[in-house]
Amino acid sequence: MRLGIVRGNVVLSLADPGLAGTRFLIVEPVTSQALVAQDGTGGGKQLIVADHLAPAEGQMIAFVEGREGANPYWPERAPVDAYCSLLVDTVDYHPPRAQAEKENKASPGG
Repeated sequence: MRLGIVRGNVVLSLADPGLAGTRFLIVEPVTSQALVAQDGTGGGKQLIVADHLAPAEGQMIAFVEGREGANPYWPERAPVDAYCSLLVDTVDYHPPRAQAEKENKASPGG
């Protein structure tokens, strides 16, 4: 599962019948540097994500890719590579290095 920011949506004039009612979002994956900066940027290469949760533009989501992306359509088959699996309310991110440095400063010998 990865985090991403919704940048827009895609409108299809013709789609697979198994995708009826599915929205398609343009999502910018969030990099660890963007999480540290907490500036609302994503930093990753944008991709198209299938959706049934209707997030707003600019909202952070979590999405799954690959075979798991098509699981919501089971037992039917759907040509989906990524699926919006949850809407993110808040993120509490502590990078591994920063966390280790913080612990070292807090220890009696550090």
